[in-house]
Amino acid sequence: MKTPAGTECRYFYGNYFRGRQKEECRLIGEIQPPHNWTSDLCKTCPVPGILRANACPNLILKGEVRGLFLNFMRRVRVTAFCIKTNQAVVEPEIGCSQCHRLPEVFTNKIP
Repeated sequence: MKTPAGTECRYFYGNYFRGRQKEECRLIGEIQPPHNWTSDLCKTCPVPGILRANACPNLILKGEVRGLFLNFMRRVRVTAFCIKTNQAVVEPEIGCSQCHRLPEVFTNKIP
């Protein structure tokens, strides 16, 4: 579903049926303020970019809202985990490098 920022995200849910205005992020869930989700966080959220770059079914994302300075400039912080290799993923856009290995043609160095 498209977020209020205009990007496609599988974790965003909006119910606009018959005048309803319910929007939620199912990655973050319903958490008490000040770490709750609001629709303005979609503008700077890294999750749609991660989902476009890496569609691995073994990648599990976990998101949380953090304020950089006294809860001003709130941003979504994402951590990733691979359930196939049971390890934390440092760069979710790339993945764990075990699930989808590059062919040998691309990994051999030219002398």
